[in-house]
Amino acid sequence: MKALVAATVALGLLSAAPAFASAELAKSKNCLACHTVDKKLVGPAYKDVAAKYAGQADASAKLAEKIMKGGKGNWGQVPMPPNPQVTPEQAKQLADWVLSQK
Repeated sequence: MKALVAATVALGLLSAAPAFASAELAKSKNCLACHTVDKKLVGPAYKDVAAKYAGQADASAKLAEKIMKGGKGNWGQVPMPPNPQVTPEQAKQLADWVLSQK
């Protein structure tokens, strides 16, 4: 029984690792200075971004590009600056994480 509990806990931690890693990546790349998961700050809440792009096949690629190059006019007057410190791989990971927010 102890082995089953330990295996279940380990599996749960492993499945949560990508979400945790992406939250930490967002923090390390200063994304959380303007965004939060559940409410508008300077930029839109990640859950609102996820809802807007839900069901779009190319949403992850679009968001990854916006993360790296910035954007304006999609969420109001305040532009999102480019983030040259974010690699394409990191941008993809961040975009996938944002799209997973509900």
